[in-house]
Amino acid sequence: MKAERKTEPTACRWWEREDLRYRDRRLIFAGHDVATLAGKVQAPLYLYSMARIAANLGRVCAALRDTECEASVYYAMKANRFEPLLEGLASMGGCGVDICSPGELDRAIACGFSAERVSFTGTGVSNGDLERLLCHDGLVINCDTIGMIRRIGERCPGRSIGIRVNPGLGTGYADAEKLTYAGTRTTKFGIYREQWQDALDMARRFDLQVTGLHFHVGCGYLTEQLDDWDAAVGAALSFLDAAPAVRVVNIGGGLGLPHRPTDRALDLKRWAAILRRHFAGRGIVIAVEPGDYIVKDAGLLLLTVTDVEWKRDTRFVYVDGGFNLHPEPAFYDLPCEPVPCIEEADRGIGTARVTIAGNINEALDIWATDVAMPLVREGDRIAFLNAGGYGSAMSSNHCLRGDFAERMV
Repeated sequence: MKAERKTEPTACRWWEREDLRYRDRRLIFAGHDVATLAGKVQAPLYLYSMARIAANLGRVCAALRDTECEASVYYAMKANRFEPLLEGLASMGGCGVDICSPGELDRAIACGFSAERVSFTGTGVSNGDLERLLCHDGLVINCDTIGMIRRIGERCPGRSIGIRVNPGLGTGYADAEKLTYAGTRTTKFGIYREQWQDALDMARRFDLQVTGLHFHVGCGYLTEQLDDWDAAVGAALSFLDAAPAVRVVNIGGGLGLPHRPTDRALDLKRWAAILRRHFAGRGIVIAVEPGDYIVKDAGLLLLTVTDVEWKRDTRFVYVDGGFNLHPEPAFYDLPCEPVPCIEEADRGIGTARVTIAGNINEALDIWATDVAMPLVREGDRIAFLNAGGYGSAMSSNHCLRGDFAERMV
């Protein structure tokens, strides 16, 4: 058996903040004792903080004011579609909602957003999708292909549309290829520069008014990616020269937040300064579609330890939920920091290097590999941080283990 390594407790952990920290060795989130909340549900549990969501949205809105341009925010629903969350955002009135399917449109309207507060940007859009979307005159529709422009023109000649473009430059968290949507590798998203004139000609053929330009170049970018993001913004705005009727430029989402101790938080002042330099004086409205930035660090996923066991040189901690509940750690290498809900005093201050494994019968079902964390045992609850975005919304019932609960606190 391997000896446990003893370390001194850290005064302040990298992820701690006013509404997420230990108090008397118990994890507190949004003023609530997390272990107590977890004990009320006999299933994996997502917890979300509406106060944190509102604070995150407020920071984005404040940064946009620094651009000295008119601006609109559309929350990207695909990040998290929990109804109480959407209802809270709708009642706040500080943003609209970004959707990518007719089903999301139905949910947005049911949760209190009018069609005029909704922006659609999708890919692989079918004729059936278009017919449902085009029933709403006030809905902003951004076209991803020339074929989509034609099919809208055939159904609604003279309508206003936006066009999603691909500037051929992009960036994402840690410069990961899977999180970069525009770059040297050809992607499925948007109209490339060499197609741009054909797209505009197709719009003119049906008297469609191209009043919006849209681009989204990557997911999860932080401060160290801002130079690349700056270059992508400049390349995207070059499309404006041939589209003088454009009044709104939607810069997409992708604003990231730290997942590891070494990550630097996104510098929103610098982000806003980049936008100010590109947009000031153009008379253009800036639109932005944050999803992760609004909800990711406003959510925890609480799982229960089922086993703790050595296998050769690895100490495995098994939990009762797997990558089907939150795919990002396995699919995109976007970790959810594991934190015990209770650091029990009778276990001293020991930490162990552990690998945390889920309950899905697949080799990639690993939450964290060789991480140091306080000792845990069977029955303990672990909170996985940064679980508010692209967790429950991307979950599946793989191995028939898809049951979970959600709660707003």
